[in-house]
Amino acid sequence: MSVNIIDISQFFSEQAKLSELDTYLLKAKDIAGEGNDVILTGAGPVWLYLKIAHTLHGKAKSLTYRSPVTGDILIFNHNPL
Repeated sequence: MSVNIIDISQFFSEQAKLSELDTYLLKAKDIAGEGNDVILTGAGPVWLYLKIAHTLHGKAKSLTYRSPVTGDILIFNHNPL
């Protein structure tokens, strides 16, 4: 089982731009792969987290949000076991 970590703070330098959303989503899908457990982490705007989570639904087996403040929070888990 593969766990792929997506650090969205690495997608942009100073500030995320809505005009670059398609590029961010392609990067996230590339890192996530198909059928893997995925962890989203890193500083970024809520809209980017939400859009990536929506994009990975159906591609990732599970999605977890990781923050130093909250720890790991499971967003979805489609593992049948």
